[in-house]
Amino acid sequence: MPVKINGNLYYATVETCEKTGISRATLSRWLKQGLLKELHKDRRGWRLFTEDDLKKLKAETERIEVSRLP
Repeated sequence: MPVKINGNLYYATVETCEKTGISRATLSRWLKQGLLKELHKDRRGWRLFTEDDLKKLKAETERIEVSRLP
């Protein structure tokens, strides 16, 4: 369930993976590669993702799927 902080919705890693259809390992790899420039974290230091982040991740997924077509 997304959490609202200062009027913005943020998603946890599990929710982000479910909504974008990628694995946690893929998400971690893309973060290490710098796909998302700005990372948000909660008070525990856990990553949080915005709707814009989800759109970028979905776009990357679609880009990869298109490049695999014969």
